[in-house]
Amino acid sequence: MRQHILTLLLSLAVLVTAGCGFHLRSNTQMQTKLHTLYLESYDPFGPLTRAVREQLRLNGSNVVPYDAARHDIPTLRIVTSSLGQDTVSIFQDGKTAEYRLTLSVQAQALLPGDDLYPISVTVSRAFFDNPLTALAKNSEQNIILQEMHQQAAQQILLKLLSVSMQPQDLTPTANASQQAGSTVDLNTP
Repeated sequence: MRQHILTLLLSLAVLVTAGCGFHLRSNTQMQTKLHTLYLESYDPFGPLTRAVREQLRLNGSNVVPYDAARHDIPTLRIVTSSLGQDTVSIFQDGKTAEYRLTLSVQAQALLPGDDLYPISVTVSRAFFDNPLTALAKNSEQNIILQEMHQQAAQQILLKLLSVSMQPQDLTPTANASQQAGSTVDLNTP
């Protein structure tokens, strides 16, 4: 009897979470207009560009080499990235005990027939600086940086998807031309 009640409760939990629109976090599928795109970067072989390229591939997008003759393919440009380090806490002797690593990325999305959309991503992580374990500290910092690049790449893709899913009448180009002539009612389709 207890087995049946447990099975019933588990089934009910699965149905409730499926019915409310809950989905497990996984890779998102790219829209049709983003299945093929150009990826430009200030550092084409750097860890951030590799992470973005990998996320694009995992999400069903095909990154193609740049072709100046084709203007119908969207472009994702990674303009800059910077890594900052701030002291969060110190030991009693005045040495730094904990850092906050901050990765800031500036990118741009250029969709054919649309405007240039800026994408800004910031990822922060804490890093404990133990002077007694120098080798482990270096390895830990490398792992944290790799995870930060992965998280920044995922955030860039999510923002790219949100830019590409905007209705055509709400793009910056359409807004500027409509505001010059009359007021815009955003509630109408």
